Amino acid sequence: MSEIGYALSSEEHDPNDLVRYAQRAEQAGFTFAVISDHYHPWIDRQGHSPFVWHVLGGIAHATYSLRVGTGVTCPLIRVHPAVIAQAAATAAAMMPDRFFLGVGTGENLNEHVLGDQWPAPKIRLEMLEEAIMIMRLLWQGGWHSHYGTYYVVEKARLYTLPDDPPLVMVAASQKHAINLAARVGDGLISLEPQKEIIDQFSAAGGTMKPAYGQLTVCWAPTKELAQTIAYEWWPIAGPPRELHTELALPRHFEQTASLLSKEAMAKTVVYGPDPELYIAKIREYLNAGYDYAYIHQIGPDQEGFFRFCEKEVLPKFH
Repeated sequence: MSEIGYALSSEEHDPNDLVRYAQRAEQAGFTFAVISDHYHPWIDRQGHSPFVWHVLGGIAHATYSLRVGTGVTCPLIRVHPAVIAQAAATAAAMMPDRFFLGVGTGENLNEHVLGDQWPAPKIRLEMLEEAIMIMRLLWQGGWHSHYGTYYVVEKARLYTLPDDPPLVMVAASQKHAINLAARVGDGLISLEPQKEIIDQFSAAGGTMKPAYGQLTVCWAPTKELAQTIAYEWWPIAGPPRELHTELALPRHFEQTASLLSKEAMAKTVVYGPDPELYIAKIREYLNAGYDYAYIHQIGPDQEGFFRFCEKEVLPKFH
């Protein structure tokens, strides 16, 4: 059965609100949530970027049935995979059978902060594969050392472990990343409702693995107001996605977004108060083969969005 989830946008909300929104999402009828893991917001206007692992601790005690995953964590440069393994194990221990780890190759926006070189995409995929292997090794329990191409782990043991290791969902939209997700991931996370993505994932070995798709919306009482809010708070919906991984600072995204119009964003964002538009977009993901679709509501009016989904959208999928 397909499920509908809620995106917790760490870039737009402070940590206490994120915990409250997770609780509200559970009450509204969303079955899972995916929380972003950034060091910087995309643009300064968004204004936030809390440490995701602290927020997850709050969510663990504020919710009871909501499944929660990171969307997504980069275990490559800014944080060593052995440390992510410990953080994810703790989150999974606090939310038994409710936590999954979403991973990806990251963005320069977040990973440059320690002065490390930003690797080429091929190298980042190799690093991600080694990172996943290290995390799973440590989740087995016991003492482990690893001397690999990109990482060293020396005499490390995780003492706090969940009964079952967290599932690892790999973010991907390009061919090589999709193949990696199918080969070493427990599932796929992607952003486009394209059947070709799911077909390739299945052909590469992901047939029996779940796929999560994110859609971006802006609910507001009028379509015009929704377009204005989206353009002010989430202009990154317009630029090509390849830029998302390469630009280094929030002001770079602002400069790029200033070249785009509100109309350019309309191709990727659902606007306004018409529930049929939201239902149709969700079904677009499900018809493409995604098992799970989760919705990112742009802007500060999350409560209006929750009320709208409770009454107009979620009942169509229960």
